Amino acid sequence: MNYLAHAYLSFRQPELLLGNMISDYVKGKARFSYPAGIQDGIMLHRAIDTFTDEHPVNVRARQIFKPVVGLYASAFVDVVYDHFLATDPIAFSTQSLGQFSQWVYKTLEPFQSLFPERFAGMFPFMKSQDWLLNYQHKWGIERSMEGLVRRAKYLEESQPAFQVFEQHYNFLEGCYQHFFPELMLFVSNYYREKIIARGKP
Repeated sequence: MNYLAHAYLSFRQPELLLGNMISDYVKGKARFSYPAGIQDGIMLHRAIDTFTDEHPVNVRARQIFKPVVGLYASAFVDVVYDHFLATDPIAFSTQSLGQFSQWVYKTLEPFQSLFPERFAGMFPFMKSQDWLLNYQHKWGIERSMEGLVRRAKYLEESQPAFQVFEQHYNFLEGCYQHFFPELMLFVSNYYREKIIARGKP
């Protein structure tokens, strides 16, 4: 999953949020240099990614993108799912997406001394351009895909992927609607069994 989903699935816990957001930039045993709550977030992120990658619905979603982005298909599906989460009226029924995105930035700011270098360089742009809010717009997804291509070693343009997104919009939305409730159940169980239960006497 992409940034909005990882933030959304952090149970409003600041350290869990930080770990979930920086996990891709923390390699191997480097996670042990962080406080326990942040380590929990890092491991939660990795559990979410494993569940996402192995889910059969997402295998089908990746097939839509593979002809144009190859092995990067999963990253593009992750971005697309952030769009459908951002536009999901149930997910943001009690708090607007804009309010949630501002909460995320304000919650992360006090932890900036703990940001990995690459996340530290990216965070000011995420905040000033309000990436989390803009995932609701197709142009926000287009920009995010452009960013993926800039970071990818073997891709040169993002337009073919964006065209796939638009052409298969309804199919991809159906994949999200099938998958995301199952992901939420998985994450709730993980949080209860791996994090909450461990902290009990």
